[in-house]
Amino acid sequence: MLFWHVPAPNEALLISGSKRQAQDTQFRIVTGHGSFVLPIKQKARMLSLALREAEITEDCVTQQGIRLNVRAVTVFKVGDDSVSIANAARRFLAEQDRMEELVGRIFAGHLRSIIGGLTVEQIIRERDRVAQEVKEGSHSEMEKLGIVVDALQIQEIGDTTGYITNLAAPHAAAVASQARIAQALSDQQAAEREQQASALKAQYDRDTAIKRAGFEAETQQANARAAQAGPLAEARASQEVIEEQTALAQRQADLAAQRLEAEVRRPADAEAYRQRTLAEAARDQAKFVAEGDAYRRTTLATAEAQSVRVQADGTAYAERAIAEAQAAANSVRARSLEGGNQELIAANRIVENLPALVDAAARSLAGSNLTILNGTEGVNQVAAGIVGQGLAILDALRKSPTAAFTTNGSRPLPSPVDN
Repeated sequence: MLFWHVPAPNEALLISGSKRQAQDTQFRIVTGHGSFVLPIKQKARMLSLALREAEITEDCVTQQGIRLNVRAVTVFKVGDDSVSIANAARRFLAEQDRMEELVGRIFAGHLRSIIGGLTVEQIIRERDRVAQEVKEGSHSEMEKLGIVVDALQIQEIGDTTGYITNLAAPHAAAVASQARIAQALSDQQAAEREQQASALKAQYDRDTAIKRAGFEAETQQANARAAQAGPLAEARASQEVIEEQTALAQRQADLAAQRLEAEVRRPADAEAYRQRTLAEAARDQAKFVAEGDAYRRTTLATAEAQSVRVQADGTAYAERAIAEAQAAANSVRARSLEGGNQELIAANRIVENLPALVDAAARSLAGSNLTILNGTEGVNQVAAGIVGQGLAILDALRKSPTAAFTTNGSRPLPSPVDN
């Protein structure tokens, strides 16, 4: 619109003639948005807030009285706050194009003042300190002008008297001396390297000659070998033939050894094993036969001893039975004679013959050739059977007269076992 004014982002709109004032100024400041300006009644002006640069070139005298030509540059702008904009508008609104010059003059005065209190060495070594002191010294004045200093840098220090040059002369001389020493060392190293290169070249030439001689010797040797290739080939072929024949002979010897192993040694080992097995079997059989004969002789000796003991027992028993039978016979005879019993007389006769019967049985047992199958137990059984038969006969005879004695009122015949 014709009466609507909008400032740029780096500008401030200054409107004068308005009765209402938001700030303590004679005009209204608008930034960041537009505003309506009444024609004739109000007037609008733009103040740039952009960044500005001012170069400072000033002849300064140091604390030592040495004149220096100092060149510096400062970067500044109008502050963004309303107070700074108002201060800058009052001072630079009509002279915005000369703002760099005016600010540069102010910084030039402070630069001369600061450098006048320092030495050349301090200025050279502490440029940041000089710039900082200049900024701090001009801060109050810049604030009144509405200026904000962003940076101040000393770019160059010129010496018209040659002080800085003379100050650097010892260092330059030392550096030059070091440079000459370095050059000498470099020359010496170069000479040494040239000598080493020459030595390496001579060694290379020598090695080359040696290798060439070696190659020639190998060539001659190869030629000699080529000349001797035929005889060597024949000799090598003969040697290979001999080696093949030797290997064939070795294989034949191995085959003969294997055949001997299969046809002679193994059958011989088998026969020896068979003979050894048969001998061991015969030895075991003889051992078993000997043990059987010993056991048989031991058994027969035991049986004979038992037979002798049974015979002795039978003889003793027969004698005791004969004695008892004779005593019983005598007693029965006496009683039968006293009572006149004919049956007892007949029994007495049998009793008289009983010892002879028992003795005959015992003698027949002693003189007989019996085969006892079950050893001592069998002999005992035979002896017990004979004695039992004798006792049964005696018991039968004793029972028969006992009844007669009982009928006649006499006591029975005593048993030999009870005695």
